[in-house]
Amino acid sequence: MKFGMFVPQGWRMDLVGIDPSQHWGVMAGLARRADANEDWSSIWVFDHFHTVPVPSEEATHEAWTLMAAFAAVTGRVRLGQMCTCMAYRNPAYLAKVAATVDIISEGRLEMGIGAGWYEHEWRAYGYGFPRAGERLAALDEGVQIFRQMWTTGSATFEGKHFQVDGARCYPQPLQGTSVPGSKGNGIPMWIAGGGEKKTLRIAAQYADYTNFDPTPEVFAAKSEILRGHCDDLGRDFGEIVRSSNLNVFIGSDEDEVEERFAVLRDRLLSVGSPEARVDQLFADYRKQATVGTPEQIVEKLTALQELGMTYAILNFPEAAYDTTGIAMFERDVMPELLDREQHGHLWHLPRRR
Repeated sequence: MKFGMFVPQGWRMDLVGIDPSQHWGVMAGLARRADANEDWSSIWVFDHFHTVPVPSEEATHEAWTLMAAFAAVTGRVRLGQMCTCMAYRNPAYLAKVAATVDIISEGRLEMGIGAGWYEHEWRAYGYGFPRAGERLAALDEGVQIFRQMWTTGSATFEGKHFQVDGARCYPQPLQGTSVPGSKGNGIPMWIAGGGEKKTLRIAAQYADYTNFDPTPEVFAAKSEILRGHCDDLGRDFGEIVRSSNLNVFIGSDEDEVEERFAVLRDRLLSVGSPEARVDQLFADYRKQATVGTPEQIVEKLTALQELGMTYAILNFPEAAYDTTGIAMFERDVMPELLDREQHGHLWHLPRRR
């Protein structure tokens, strides 16, 4: 199994109480921490503008700005967003931005992409909120534009949602051109979401990675649907890495686990999050495989791994304030699950010094 870590950017109320002048120091420090530990394959942020569980005046830093910044202050770890909303940026423009970040990072970028869901911020930023079918159709078109621009250097596309006419992308991303061992498709694409008829079919056609619900029953069912789409399209199901996002509440015993929940609860309530929303959020968290003692977490992650989940992207809700949970996970969980032979990407460039 490979592991990625979310860097707190504010979206989950995970920078509350920290002065904005200190935000970058916190984020950069955690990015460098992961970069220095080769057990972490990647770091991630969310592509959102307004906080959850409710919109607030608390910070939410923009994802692609952070991608460029992290590229400049790290030298090994890969960089991703889970996941970029296709409608928030013109896809030709975004392909160009991503190519530049890939150059800055020396070939370490991942493209997490999805159809988007957070209606409040869609409407607030003037994007409207098309029905799901329209958002998914836009995702499909945008992914095709990405692939053209990253593999040929330009894109011409006449779709319902996006039109480009000879949009050029030079220099091209390092991945797919000068990075040894790359797959030739440009920047690796993570197509996120579990929509059975459309999202997973788009994933079967274009994705290097998928990302969907970590509940074992759901994960198994989505995997079989993905397999069916791959069969229909003539795609090798085994080529697609299946991943999930998980929230980590780890402790040496039940009391320590509950203390981590209590600290997060107090923080969310302190900024006006409705108690009912917090309760629902915690009920969802408690179902996840990364809640419990290290031994319990290893057992539950092993079960997910046996279902084909080979990449876990982890959120530590207290990371900006307290790294003891990260340290415990690194010490007591990761060594039991890491695949040393397959660890990392084959097309990494040498680490910058």
